[in-house]
Amino acid sequence: MPGVRELSIVTPVKASESVRAKPDAVLAAAVDPAREAAIAETGAARVGEHLGYLVEGERLLTHYFASTHPGYRGWRWAVTLTRASRAKTVTVNEVVMLPGDEAIVAPEWVPWSDRVQPGDLRPGDLFPSLPDDPRLEPGFTDTTGAPEEVLTVVEELGLGRERVLSQYGREDAAERWYAGDFGPASPIAQAVPYKCNSCGYWIRLADSLGQAFGGCTNEMAPGEGRIVAYDYGCGAHSDVVVESPDQPSTEHAFDTTGYDELAISAGQLDDDLVEADAVQAEIEAAAEPTSDDELVEETADALVEETADQD
Repeated sequence: MPGVRELSIVTPVKASESVRAKPDAVLAAAVDPAREAAIAETGAARVGEHLGYLVEGERLLTHYFASTHPGYRGWRWAVTLTRASRAKTVTVNEVVMLPGDEAIVAPEWVPWSDRVQPGDLRPGDLFPSLPDDPRLEPGFTDTTGAPEEVLTVVEELGLGRERVLSQYGREDAAERWYAGDFGPASPIAQAVPYKCNSCGYWIRLADSLGQAFGGCTNEMAPGEGRIVAYDYGCGAHSDVVVESPDQPSTEHAFDTTGYDELAISAGQLDDDLVEADAVQAEIEAAAEPTSDDELVEETADALVEETADQD
C-alpha cells in the first residue's frame, strides 16, 4: 500500500508455529485514526512520523509512530486497532509507548532475593530464609511439656530447632568450602606438603561435616578462625621445624674480664716521672698570667732575636 511501510506481517497460528499472513486492508489503511488516538493520548507535539505496522492476528493490527518526547528518544507509540467481521470502521484497542532498538531502558528487574550476594549483609539488616529453602528441613523434636532438665539437654544438643540443615544443605556447604580459598586447590595449600588433618591447631567439626572439615586455631595461619578442609595446608603447621645452624665463634675475642702485666724497671720509671713533671711545669707556667712589663720585655726580646736572625 503506498505510503505505508510494513514492519513485519506475522500471524501466530499455533504456539510453536508462525506463518506469513496478509494484513487486513481496512486496518492497514487506518493510519490517520491511529495517529489521532496517539495524539489524544499525549498531544500532537509528541507524535512523530509513521513507522509502519505489525499484524498481531486476524483483524488485529498495530501501527507504530515515532516519539518526539525529549525524554523518550528511541521510543515509539504503538496503537493497536481491530474491527468486527464485515465492519468498515476500526476500533482502537490500546495506545502504549514501547521502547525501540535504540531506546534507553532500565535493566531487567531482578528480585531482591537474587540480588543479595554474600557479604552484603550489614549490621541491623535482616535476611529471612525462604520457606522452601532446600538447604533446610523441619526439625522433628517435640519438646512440648518436657521437664526443664530435659529442655536444657535438648537445647545444648541443638535438638529443639524448628528447622535444621538438610542433606542438600550439607552437600552444598561442603562443595562450596572445599572449592574455596581454604580448600586443597588453593595456591597456599599447593605450595606446602603439610596438611591440616595432622596439625595440632586443627579442630575437627563435631557434625558429620567433620569428616572433611575443621576449624583453625593458629593466629599466625591464614585460616585462623575459619572452616578449613582436612587436606588444606599452610606454612604455619604445628610440625614445621626450622633448624638454625650453630654460629661459629670469632677468632679475635676481646676479653673484658682479664688484664696484662707490664714489667717496668725502677730507673725507667724515675726518668718517666721526671719528664712528666717537667712537662706539667711547662704547662702550668704557660697557663700563669703575666704582667704588662713582662709581656713588653718578652716581646722586645723576641724582636731582637728575630732581627739577629735576619742579620
